[in-house]
Amino acid sequence: MTRDYFGFSLRKASNNTNSIAINNAADISVILIYFLVVLAVGVWAMVRTNRSTVGGFFLAGRSMVWWPIGASLFASNIGSGHFVGIAGTAAASGIAIGGFEWNALVVVIILGWLFVPIYIKAGVVTMPEYLKKRFGGQRIRIYLSVLSLFLYVFTKISADMFSGAIFINQALGLNIYLAVILLLMITALYTVTGGLAAVIYTDTLQTVIMVVGSFILMGFAFTEVGGYGSFQEKYMTAIPNQVWPNISESCYVPRADSFHIFRDAVTGDLPWPGLVFGLTVQATWYWCTDQVIVQRCLSAKNLSHVKAGCILCGYLKLLPMFLMVFPGMVSRILYPDEVACVIPEQCQSFCDASVGCTNIAYPKLVVDLMPNGLRGLMLSVMLASLMSSLTSIFNSASTLFTMDIYTKIRSHASEKELMIAGRVFILVLIGVSIAWIPVVQSAQSGQLFDYIQSITSYLTPPIAAVFMLAIFCKRVNEKGAFYGLVIGLAIGLSRMIAEFAYGTGSCVNPSPCPVIICDVHYLYFSIILFVVSCILVVSISLMTKPIDDKHLYRLCWTLRNRTEERVDLEVEDWVEQDSDSMDIKGERGMEAEEPGCCKKVLLGFCGLDDKKAPKLSAEEQAELQKQLTDTSEKPLWRNVVNANAILLLCVAVFLHGFYG
Repeated sequence: MTRDYFGFSLRKASNNTNSIAINNAADISVILIYFLVVLAVGVWAMVRTNRSTVGGFFLAGRSMVWWPIGASLFASNIGSGHFVGIAGTAAASGIAIGGFEWNALVVVIILGWLFVPIYIKAGVVTMPEYLKKRFGGQRIRIYLSVLSLFLYVFTKISADMFSGAIFINQALGLNIYLAVILLLMITALYTVTGGLAAVIYTDTLQTVIMVVGSFILMGFAFTEVGGYGSFQEKYMTAIPNQVWPNISESCYVPRADSFHIFRDAVTGDLPWPGLVFGLTVQATWYWCTDQVIVQRCLSAKNLSHVKAGCILCGYLKLLPMFLMVFPGMVSRILYPDEVACVIPEQCQSFCDASVGCTNIAYPKLVVDLMPNGLRGLMLSVMLASLMSSLTSIFNSASTLFTMDIYTKIRSHASEKELMIAGRVFILVLIGVSIAWIPVVQSAQSGQLFDYIQSITSYLTPPIAAVFMLAIFCKRVNEKGAFYGLVIGLAIGLSRMIAEFAYGTGSCVNPSPCPVIICDVHYLYFSIILFVVSCILVVSISLMTKPIDDKHLYRLCWTLRNRTEERVDLEVEDWVEQDSDSMDIKGERGMEAEEPGCCKKVLLGFCGLDDKKAPKLSAEEQAELQKQLTDTSEKPLWRNVVNANAILLLCVAVFLHGFYG
């Protein structure tokens, strides 16, 4: 018998490969054209944008308009983990998992209207940098940077690589290591060279590819089952032909509430209070405080473009229910013996996972339903989602490392040195990702999406609590925030370690974990941890000395419009060095040595050319800083985005009511 930890099976996977391979000219041509177009877009963005400064590489020069921002927000969020994980969970339990996506319709409005204006006024590049300005000290900033990097590696990168590997293995029969390493190298190529602008423009292209390809597959899927009405009837009878008599019916018969988002608060697999409140805590962390998402908003040319980008992302988030959830359920109808298998030995033979094979629902649909050429397009969709998610993580993680950790080690580093450090760190992340492949490969169970969400529930509510209180409660201070984070992390880790120790089991082989620990749903645990963290932060802050208002101008909501000069609690770790300090000879008045031809090409490719930006006077620097922190909007466009925000919220309420 095997033990399974959050879906990570300790049983060694066999080397089964799918016999169906994409080996026809139409599919291969589509894939090659896709790669060439993506690389061309990356190179175009690389050439046309300024990547030789911190603002240019990490924030795209704060010049992006609303439509690529919205597309990039969507593409950064929708990785291949969504195609495999959401479709798999839908195949197992119905449409409730779509509520995870629709919850974002409300939270992106909170992001654009409440959080981003404060971040812009604060003039920050990273989220830990905001906390440093707000609270002072180094420990919160370093804590958040390190925790964020761990979350990137062990949830986002691992989930995307695992799900991408499942798809490639199903569709191509390629060696998983070779395929993933190749993808990582191509992904890193235009992230290392292009900076955020290349990431945002390629995300925009890949969003179009994802949406078009997924719509085509949805059409094929519904045609195969005879339309939506027939789909509802057939799903409720989609059970495997072979089951053991001693296995409970609940393990293989579709849930009676499969077509409802809101489920019983006690017996539901995704209880409605958890979906409404617990999920909102996670979504607030992800959409409003996570570096990957906020960095795209900070690259906008003004606040109206931020809000419009958030609205576009919200409308795009309507699609996963129709493009991923429903096709995943169709896959169970068409292939009940494989997708809904319940006998461990059979599941092991189908997908190398004894606890279930729902993860193969979407890839199997693609491989079996799509004709030549379109099958290649759908593989391109999966590659697009994998690469866009990884590029976002690589770029944002390198920003965190460079601005929040490297500047502690090298406080007088030149701007060029910071650019090089960010690019080298991306390569280090790739090394860690490749080393993580064996663990990811052994994680083939139906629990992948639950694994991601549960880890998020255990580690992130204290972060969401601190950011929310930092912005909306000026009385909160550094001691309250730090000890709230640390104690909250200890509580979350205690639950997470307990589940790792006992394992999560499966329907056939339940976990021996004590009821008081593991039977509290992870979404309920998220609510409890968030409330406890808020109480800790506020109570400790009230017992200690408050921060003077002069340190908080434009850092919290009540002081957001103050124009007085803010007195920072801490000096900056890094300031841009004068051009004299970068003189190769180290002597004034001497000409710097002209770089050779090869060095010129390499520096130009990486955006590290030696051309100095014109030196700004103190007045010009102040005016530039004023522009970068300006949140003013033209009345017309402010009214347009506000009206669209209300419309989006109305759509969200209608859909939740219709499918509730």
